[in-house]
Amino acid sequence: MMHLKWENNETIKQIECVHANAKKFMVDNKLTPGKIYDVKNETDEFYFIKDNSNRIGGYLKEYFKEVK
Repeated sequence: MMHLKWENNETIKQIECVHANAKKFMVDNKLTPGKIYDVKNETDEFYFIKDNSNRIGGYLKEYFKEVK
């Protein structure tokens, strides 16, 4: 149940959404292209961020680029 505490975790890094054109799922109501998001956890394929609903969501890395 570690995922229930991710909202309170420190931010690992920041990423910018580059597009919200998903092939299978509707993410355009949760992500805004050009907006910067805080990464709370990361796997090989996914970033776990606080999305537009202000909740933690897991999204494919292809929607983002890292901000330096």
